Amino acid sequence: MSSTSSPVTTASPSASVKAAGPANGAPRLRTRRRHVPGRPKRSVLLTGLTSLVLLYTVVPLVWLVISATKTQEGLADSSGLWFGDDFALWDNISQTFTYNDGIFSRWLLNTLLYVVLGAGGATFLAILGGYALAKFNFPGKRGVFAVVIGAVAVPGTALAVPTFLMFSKMGLTDTPWAVIIPSLVSPFGLYLMWVFATEAIPAELMEAARIDGASEVRTFFQVALPLLAPGIVTVLLFTTVATWNNYFLPLIMLKDPDWYPLTLGLSAWNSQAETIGGDVIFNLVITGSLLTIVPLIAAFLLLQKYWQSGLAAGSVKE
Repeated sequence: MSSTSSPVTTASPSASVKAAGPANGAPRLRTRRRHVPGRPKRSVLLTGLTSLVLLYTVVPLVWLVISATKTQEGLADSSGLWFGDDFALWDNISQTFTYNDGIFSRWLLNTLLYVVLGAGGATFLAILGGYALAKFNFPGKRGVFAVVIGAVAVPGTALAVPTFLMFSKMGLTDTPWAVIIPSLVSPFGLYLMWVFATEAIPAELMEAARIDGASEVRTFFQVALPLLAPGIVTVLLFTTVATWNNYFLPLIMLKDPDWYPLTLGLSAWNSQAETIGGDVIFNLVITGSLLTIVPLIAAFLLLQKYWQSGLAAGSVKE
């Protein structure tokens, strides 16, 4: 007696698990998303705070750009965050440079003079001082460190009156030197270059240059200075912005409008509306303010490529 046996199919364990998954009501396990190395983690709180900072920074710039396109009458007749009926940006720029015999151009040149001599000199002194404090040992180094930290903590306004009295006795008030000389001192720039030079310049690289017969001056300019480029650009931008936006020091030092910087000159134009019979030129004040920040934005955009770390990587063989 023969019997035909039916084929028996065996299901794999994985198939049985899939079949008994959602159909049988078993909970599906959610795999935890793994963080990919090299990709930054997302943070809702950090994104929200960054968005608030972005709004705080961008909204005033947007208002300034839009307001610079309006006439004096358009500033009062239109919304602050939208354009007016007439686009008067080019007319406002032309009037800004020609108003009051073109004194705005003189203020612009004065500001450039203060930045080139003041901020440039402060950066150069910070480079020399920071390099010396970072790479040389001498008696009193800790005392110098304490003085630098103390100078950073003292606000500039607290030193304005003593500085004025000192320059008044020397007969330097109401001259460009009353603004340039105090700008040469930058305790924060000196401290920043000190810290940066300590890490950016390997001691082995300097020793190799000295063994090859290079003098200290040549070692500084050919070996150390290229490695300090990111720190130099950072200090230069800090001192440039501080000198460009300096208002209180020129206010107490200068009386002659021909030596005013842009900050003080625009403030004088803005104050004309409060005097009897003075011209109300808020449109020129706003346009001048827009022209004032353009060089700073250009400086940040052009110099940002130098903000790189690790320029010394690979210069010393380990």
